[in-house]
Amino acid sequence: MNGQSAVRQASVRAHNLALVLRQVAAASRPPSRADLATRTGLTRATVSALVDDLVGGGLLAEVGPAPRAGAGRPATGLVLHGYGPAGLGLEINVDYLAACVVDLTGTVRHRAVVHGDQRPHSPEAVLAAVADLGARLRAEAAAAGRTVAGAALAVPGLVSPTGLVHRAPNLAWHDVDAAGTLAGGPLGDLPLTVDNEANLAALAELHAGGPELDSFVYVSGEIGIGAGIVLHRDLFRGARGWSGELGHVCVEPAGPRCRCGALGCLEQYAGQEALLRDLPAGEAGLARLRDDTALAGLRLPAAGTSLGVALAGVVNMLDVGAVVLGGIFGPLAPWLAPAVEAELSRRVLTSAWSPVTVRASALGTAAAAVGAGGAVIRAVLADPAGALRR
Repeated sequence: MNGQSAVRQASVRAHNLALVLRQVAAASRPPSRADLATRTGLTRATVSALVDDLVGGGLLAEVGPAPRAGAGRPATGLVLHGYGPAGLGLEINVDYLAACVVDLTGTVRHRAVVHGDQRPHSPEAVLAAVADLGARLRAEAAAAGRTVAGAALAVPGLVSPTGLVHRAPNLAWHDVDAAGTLAGGPLGDLPLTVDNEANLAALAELHAGGPELDSFVYVSGEIGIGAGIVLHRDLFRGARGWSGELGHVCVEPAGPRCRCGALGCLEQYAGQEALLRDLPAGEAGLARLRDDTALAGLRLPAAGTSLGVALAGVVNMLDVGAVVLGGIFGPLAPWLAPAVEAELSRRVLTSAWSPVTVRASALGTAAAAVGAGGAVIRAVLADPAGALRR
């Protein structure tokens, strides 16, 4: 066999491994080898060999027998292996660090959150702290029999494909090589990626929200406000990968100055610090705002109005069918959503015959870290041949 033939054969095998694995991942019940041959168009012998490789590599597990109609012995079913390669999701936010381990099925197996203001610390110190947190969870996963296949970091800022954080206004980061810094730490032996936290949260919400979530805007409400845009179940990144800076949409041209340098940005009216103004900071303030109905009724509709004004422009431009309120906006949705819906109804041109749905996040504040771990899993599902080689 010459070199070109070997490359072609390896490429075909990699394609077929991914095809089989995707079919198992998408199945509503555990498919058999015969089912997979029918669905993929591959021969039964080819499917059987591919499945043997995926089972042997810990990506698939056999369960059985699979339900079947008609006569004959029931066949063994196949599922994603709960102890196969896992994804490590990391998140840096302004007032906390988080990490989680997600298995091949998308289930969160380990999670940890460390609360604390990250702004007084250097980028290097923050990255070292989140790497240490990730290393601790990786060790927990290993003790439970799971091997982490890679890590992804969610950051509230503008991130390049190389992992350079060009700007994170609320952290005061400028041109921070997050990927390079992580590569020199305890997670440096893993494949590492860095992405915007709202983008990763939107992808997590897409997979958690069911098939009815097709095109939507995920709004990440923290000290800053980000947005992840999903169109026909694909993440929309923009021409340079920097879409979704909803918090810096102007809602009042003569408003207060934002950390980004502009005036009247949305986060000055609906960000966490704006919501907690004159209230105790942190979790206590959020709990009081959430649990004190009178206080929430007084404070949150104004924030919801500003949020609705900004979102109406997004909906008019992109024609999405839903808004998902995430981060701290999730538990505050009962008070925020009515004002958001009122502005969308008032300002979106098509609202009379195609109203926009406003819903709380299914994952809450865990969405970005879960989305980061899920990004690793999606990479494994897209390239199981690479995972088997590793």
